Amino acid sequence: MTKNILILFTLIPLLLSACTSRPQEVHTTSPNGDIEVHILNNRRGDLHYWVEYRGERVIDTSRLGMDFYFAQTLDKDLTIRNVKENAQNEVWETVWGEQREVRDHHNSVLLQVQERERPYRQFEIMFKVYDDGLAFRYNFPEQENLDTALILNELTEFKLTADHEAWWIPADYDSYEYLYTQSKVSEIDASRYEGIELAKRSIDSLHAVNTPLTLKVNDSTYLSIHEANLSNYSGMTLLVEEDKRTLRSQLVPGPKGHAVSASVPFHSPWRTIQIAPRPGALVESTMILNLNEPSKIENPDWIEPMKYTGIWWEMHLGIATWHMSDKHGATTAHARELIDFAAANGLRGVLIEGWNTGWEGSPAPDQPAFDFSTPYGDFDLAAVAAYAKERNVVIIGHHETNGDVARYEERLDSAFALYEQLGVPVVKTGYVGNIRPEGEYHHGQWMVNHFQRVVEEAAKHHISIIAHEPIKATGLRRTWPNFLAREGLRGSEFNSPWGGGNPPEHLTIVPFTRMLGGPIDYTPGLFRLNLDKYKKGHKVPTTLAYQLAEYVVLYSPVQMASDLPEHYSGHPAFEFIREVPVNWEQSKVLNGEIGGYITIARQERGSENWYIGSLCDEQARELSISLDFLPEGKRYLCTQYMDAPDSHYQDNNAAYLIKNAEVVKGDKLTLRLAAGGGQAISLKVIDE
Repeated sequence: MTKNILILFTLIPLLLSACTSRPQEVHTTSPNGDIEVHILNNRRGDLHYWVEYRGERVIDTSRLGMDFYFAQTLDKDLTIRNVKENAQNEVWETVWGEQREVRDHHNSVLLQVQERERPYRQFEIMFKVYDDGLAFRYNFPEQENLDTALILNELTEFKLTADHEAWWIPADYDSYEYLYTQSKVSEIDASRYEGIELAKRSIDSLHAVNTPLTLKVNDSTYLSIHEANLSNYSGMTLLVEEDKRTLRSQLVPGPKGHAVSASVPFHSPWRTIQIAPRPGALVESTMILNLNEPSKIENPDWIEPMKYTGIWWEMHLGIATWHMSDKHGATTAHARELIDFAAANGLRGVLIEGWNTGWEGSPAPDQPAFDFSTPYGDFDLAAVAAYAKERNVVIIGHHETNGDVARYEERLDSAFALYEQLGVPVVKTGYVGNIRPEGEYHHGQWMVNHFQRVVEEAAKHHISIIAHEPIKATGLRRTWPNFLAREGLRGSEFNSPWGGGNPPEHLTIVPFTRMLGGPIDYTPGLFRLNLDKYKKGHKVPTTLAYQLAEYVVLYSPVQMASDLPEHYSGHPAFEFIREVPVNWEQSKVLNGEIGGYITIARQERGSENWYIGSLCDEQARELSISLDFLPEGKRYLCTQYMDAPDSHYQDNNAAYLIKNAEVVKGDKLTLRLAAGGGQAISLKVIDE
């Protein structure tokens, strides 16, 4: 549903000759006037832009242009032929998300550009400026002198005004599964990552990062550089230039030397700069979503956010296997046990990994390919699906490709048709290992198009997707709401005995970085935190209250109760997992410091109930929050799942307390978070 409030359109013809050498400057502002964008076509015919925020320059004069493969670079001897201005203000409703209604309020300017000399190639640059940031992209219309574009790279720059503090991961073209580093931009150097040599084959420079890249300009200005609507294009990384202030677009290359092959007409993804006065406002921003097209699924009623459990953690603990063995996890009997557990505890789905043949030796590339329709002998897929239906539970299927994507594409239709026939509405996909065809990267154009083919094919069969080893999220969930979540980060499986653990700081950075792109599949909710039984001396490095807080802090429409059922059995804190929603009416970041702590409050969609999650790094915190977001005249039962006074993520991480009290709008709560700790709160309206 869209509510059109205002659409204003004007056309400003510049009436310039193709040989003009006079400077041309165009500017536009955000609706509230805080952000101002200037675009300059100088005497030489170069195109640049710069950005001001509240009167201060935050992006210095930065270059625009395209570098083609075996063709002249498109960045000089240009002239602006026309400028079109537009303003839009509308409200649209999400199928699911952090909030029900999203306001799309922006001003835009479209520059029609042409070369001054032959071959007179043309392109357009459109800027959209919101109150929470700006975006621009290149459009190439139909023209006589350009029919196919082979793009080597963009010349797009983001020139910073100083050596800002940055939170970053290296520009590995195959993986985002790294802990974030905090450093000055000038200190970005991926060689600090142990073992990064293994990934150098996919990194042109160790001084490049993946996006979103989040930056602190000062105490009242934060930036995040990313992209939106990444379609039929290569993923963008950012290279730190020699001046240590300029970030230049560096596209993931393809096997033939160029990064993108596109038939004209085409457009690039949006290059985005979110701007906020506080870190939490970056999280609340809706700009990335707004830069994507409305849903292409006419009737999305079949798409269902859910909580789930599954056959997964036991493999990471080493007590079960994906492949057939005397410890095989995906057996018919075990699946029925988990279906019973889900039905008894209000969990809608059960993920089943390792059900299909082909896991032997995975992910070695010389092993047999996965079969996406043939189960192992101890697993009856049809019987399990039927049993789940009887218990009002759905199966979440699993397609691991082992990187053999060409083979998977040949079987997409039959694999999804089988799941549709059996009533399996969600599939978790995986792409462990090097991509085949050889020479393709996870984040290159070919794989970007593959992920798009998968989600579109899945939609034909009323199936939703959770992707692991994916291309980064860029807001396409608006257009294809059956793309529920992506991994695309160092997830909770690294807390297993083989993974070494994610430090508490990790999830105080993720909301301000990776999560700005879209929902994540992190698999929260570990209750057995001492893993001595599985590996001597190994612990999950958080408190139990931190694990509960993850359900609110880390947004996803699909959240897993990821621990083993026996670790939840009889545990009072499991009640929070049973009741916490996954779909929200609205969300508010109550406080936050990147790499320190974060507190988020979310209202359950279609309800007056609220939930709060707060977690912190390795330093204990005491935070005060106000409940001024609650409605007037309503009383709430406040249940706090909190760290015990002696909780600590290293020494006493399972200790917790549960406290109940009655609260109303305007009351204040003091959140005492242990080192590596957290707090999860439910606020349930009390009926009069």
